[in-house]
Amino acid sequence: MPGDAQSAKKTIEKEFSHELESDNIDEIKVENDLSVIAVVGDNMRQIPGIAGRVFNDLGRNGINIVAIAQGSSERNISFVVDSKNEKKAMNTLHDAFFLSGVKTMNLYLIGVGLIGSKLLNIVREQAKILYDDYQLDLKLRGIANSSKMVIREESLDLHAWKEILDSDGREMDLNGFVAEMKELNLPNSVFIDCTASGEIQAVYEEVLSASISVVTPNKKANSSKQSFFNSLHKTARKHNAAYRYETNVGAGLPIIGTMNEMVTTGDRVDKIEGVLSGTLSYLFNNFDGSEGFSSLVKKAKESGYTEPDPREDLNGFDVGRKLLILCRVAGYTMEFEDIQIENLVPEKARGADSVEEFFVALQKYDDEFKNLLEDARKSGKKLCYIARFEEGKAVVGLEKIDSTHPFYNLSGTDNILAIYSSHYDQNPLVVKGPGAGANVTAAGIIADILRVANTKAYSNAGW
Repeated sequence: MPGDAQSAKKTIEKEFSHELESDNIDEIKVENDLSVIAVVGDNMRQIPGIAGRVFNDLGRNGINIVAIAQGSSERNISFVVDSKNEKKAMNTLHDAFFLSGVKTMNLYLIGVGLIGSKLLNIVREQAKILYDDYQLDLKLRGIANSSKMVIREESLDLHAWKEILDSDGREMDLNGFVAEMKELNLPNSVFIDCTASGEIQAVYEEVLSASISVVTPNKKANSSKQSFFNSLHKTARKHNAAYRYETNVGAGLPIIGTMNEMVTTGDRVDKIEGVLSGTLSYLFNNFDGSEGFSSLVKKAKESGYTEPDPREDLNGFDVGRKLLILCRVAGYTMEFEDIQIENLVPEKARGADSVEEFFVALQKYDDEFKNLLEDARKSGKKLCYIARFEEGKAVVGLEKIDSTHPFYNLSGTDNILAIYSSHYDQNPLVVKGPGAGANVTAAGIIADILRVANTKAYSNAGW
């Protein structure tokens, strides 16, 4: 009993007084707030790998083992953990040994806009398939928007999350959200940032340090300082957490994972070319001179292809951030300021006080955009807004490409990426498809969660 600790300490010190005096054994210490957990079973000695499975699952959830003992009968493995991790350890072992291989993933979502809402819809609709076919049980434990948050130990009803957030939600506090998530200390926890906010990244390291994985389509963290990008990956590795951001570039397209696997297997990326904006892809695939460029941009906005303020698409910064992330994944050190970006917003239209005023200003430059189009046509080429990395230089801008270029037949809002490497030097590895939209982005987030879970369908190897 804890109350007998000091008495036991004195008894041991007396018994081993000679060994202590001669420094044959270390000082006897009392450690408090620890718990002993025992895994017991008659068939343990006949089944190889039980101990490895126990400690592997505990380690994957950031549970440190203070001491280990195994009985001579090999029917019992006992280990000591910090008391604060007792419940987490029990839940981890329960999932591993008593749910027929079913793994419970505990999700904490910030951002329930278009993408976040679609994500929850997919989780709800696919719940039975994920459980039956992939032994994966996704539980929503926390949810938040910019004004309210809810975190509970019991899972939230995926059919009524909006009503729960509206009726039971407390004032949103990012640090409070993270603190409560850590306090619950549930195994296999995943923090999902579906916002476009630059503030959420401030807690990523704290979350990863608690052995909680991070999955995010938000590009802000990975396109900030190189030192922060490096630190996030280092923290994730140190605390056995996953940091997944496949949807940072190309929504659901397999771009980041593919490039990472290339580098991991010894390939060297020498050149990157890509159309990485669905908005700019749409604009220049449909700009034929039959209507003014400003009119086409307005049509794209009305169709939901642009940001609420189209200047955020036309300035090229988002494409620059995506190229920066790709270069870093390829193993290059680079800052955002190192990228040369062509801003398609005319200088006099950049400071317009409203979107309406911006369109008025942009209309004055319709002739200039048409001249660019006609000049490209004269040489049998078309306009394409391309992100390019080659020989250590990163450039984003409007180019004229001919029919031999891999991007010439691009259509709609598709993205395309060509990777030239030591293995793909003459003919590039090309990835093409829908690079934007709530549906494909949400599906990409689900795929990242599956990778974190390391189910039989998705490997957790690599990045």
